[in-house]
Amino acid sequence: MSDKDFVTYEYMAKTGKAEESARLADLYEAFGWEIVSSAPSALSSVTLSLRRDRKLKHRAELRRLQGQAENVLQTIMRLNGAKTFGARVFSYIFGAIAALVLGGGMCLVMLNAGGAAGFAGGIVLGVAGIVLCCVNYPLYKKISQKNTARLMPVIEENEEKLSNLLEQGNDLLSTELI
Repeated sequence: MSDKDFVTYEYMAKTGKAEESARLADLYEAFGWEIVSSAPSALSSVTLSLRRDRKLKHRAELRRLQGQAENVLQTIMRLNGAKTFGARVFSYIFGAIAALVLGGGMCLVMLNAGGAAGFAGGIVLGVAGIVLCCVNYPLYKKISQKNTARLMPVIEENEEKLSNLLEQGNDLLSTELI
């Protein structure tokens, strides 16, 4: 019987957004994980199958750093979503109100219940609804830019924390190889 090096692995599968797959790969490779396969899953998600040698010397410290890095990455992703969340909610509500104003103007014109005054009022109300609909997107962009400017320093701070954690994990792995 030949003497072979037998390696036992621990396995893990992580699912994330497709656009975040490179970042997830970097994160887990910094803590000793090797990507075995990558498979697309539902709704533009990717599932990464990972494995890592069970006999790593600093496994407990790597696990602790990995947990911190995962928390920081989730915070970054949440903050990136928060840049446009408030603007989207405002835009949906404002757009619905603008559509109702436009629809009210159409009803007044079509019913023609008030004669010429109702007809003119319906036209004015309809034009006001169209103007509100046209103003909705610039308002969305302005609110979104304001939120982005407010959140970018926090996002950059968390990006720096994540970078430091990944460097610490990589340093632990490289001390094992020496």
